[in-house]
Amino acid sequence: MTYVIHGLSPDRFAPLFKLDNAALAVIHARRVTATSDRGFPCRISLDDAQAGEELILLHHISHDVATPYRSAYAIYVRAGVDAARYRDELPPVFAGRPLALRAFDAAGMLQTARLAGPGEVDAAIRDLFADEAIAYIDAHNAAHGCFAARIERDSAEGSVA
Repeated sequence: MTYVIHGLSPDRFAPLFKLDNAALAVIHARRVTATSDRGFPCRISLDDAQAGEELILLHHISHDVATPYRSAYAIYVRAGVDAARYRDELPPVFAGRPLALRAFDAAGMLQTARLAGPGEVDAAIRDLFADEAIAYIDAHNAAHGCFAARIERDSAEGSVA
């Protein structure tokens, strides 16, 4: 069993960087500058911004489903970065962070969840996907609760190139 973790599409957020601070405030977003090399996790690149980099902090619906499990929270995004893609490996933004892994079925209903500390995330993902009813997993930073990334079964698994 393999899995894929994708960063969010930069196209969705590119227009935000053209807005001034007043326009961002209208949509409850803010322009911020990273004050350290850790603590400003970009959900596009799946890596922390470096001190001095500009980001947009915004409200993001990460689990946009017609179920009671619809979910949204604040995230950071950076301009000029590509959407990350990790196959059977964890993105840098997961390193050293405890994660809450929420496992959903294809209808968007929560089936189970798991807390995974640093060094436990890969095994927890594989264990959750051992249940064929799990369609995808949403990872959240356990302490702050913000969406970290969507983890999907690798649809290319078993295909011949």
